[in-house]
Amino acid sequence: MILIISENNERTTNEIIRWLVSLNKKFIRVHEDEIFEIKVKEKRIYIESHRNCFFIDEIKSVWFRRGGLRFLRIRYEELAINLHMNEYQHWLEDYVRNYLERKKHINKESNYHLNKLIVLDIAKEIGFDIPDYFLAENTNEVIVENTITKTIAGNGILEFKDYNGTMYTSIVKEKEKKNFFITFFQQKIDKDFEIRTFYLNKKLWSMAIFSQNDDQTKVDYRKYNKDKPNRNVRYNLPQDVENKIIKLMDKLDLTSGSLDFIKSGEKYYFLEVNAIGQFGNVSTYCNYELNREIAISL
Repeated sequence: MILIISENNERTTNEIIRWLVSLNKKFIRVHEDEIFEIKVKEKRIYIESHRNCFFIDEIKSVWFRRGGLRFLRIRYEELAINLHMNEYQHWLEDYVRNYLERKKHINKESNYHLNKLIVLDIAKEIGFDIPDYFLAENTNEVIVENTITKTIAGNGILEFKDYNGTMYTSIVKEKEKKNFFITFFQQKIDKDFEIRTFYLNKKLWSMAIFSQNDDQTKVDYRKYNKDKPNRNVRYNLPQDVENKIIKLMDKLDLTSGSLDFIKSGEKYYFLEVNAIGQFGNVSTYCNYELNREIAISL
């Protein structure tokens, strides 16, 4: 049995489930709003929610897409007992998560939040070319028009009451007079094109993104130009770069993820890796059928 941990109505999950059905693979899908109780029957642990119930030893492989396993905790009136039982329940939950993560898996709930600074340090140790970067709380050392800034925390999507906002990579146009919270700055690289690579179990699929010819996308290709989309084509990275990717993903204990590079002259500059990165565009534009690859590997 395959366990899928995802969000309600997550499109990529839906598409891969279609492949699982066509391959006659049995699966259980867990949504982010499910709350499980841990129970025991005939000396076997099983977990139960309002829509799912299964023995954890029935699970043969796990795909962690988004969300996570949530558990109901029993509360006790006596404070000392409640503190003790809260810890007791924590260790049971930890065991269930750990047990499932030791199964054949594509990504894990425990490590999908990557620290970009740690990743860059490891990538540098492995030997990737990386644009010079630094942290600062003012712009005293920033070279205007030759430095970019971007978030160090995920994709930087801010959810306001009436709308969402996305923090994109931006060029520093002018210096600030006041100090601010510690911010990530990086050397701006003049690129030939960008590359997005999808990684799955030591196999790689890459796509070149010709974003540099459009002012809207030249700094951050995620600022999609729907009227004049970027050209996207299949691409083969040099073998030494692919070897470094495999080594990096092994060190990060990731079985899957999306990696971003800049090609500039003879160099391939590593930018970042996203463990739950979008790969639908890589699959569609390059006809890689990555949804099928994931379904087969589960």
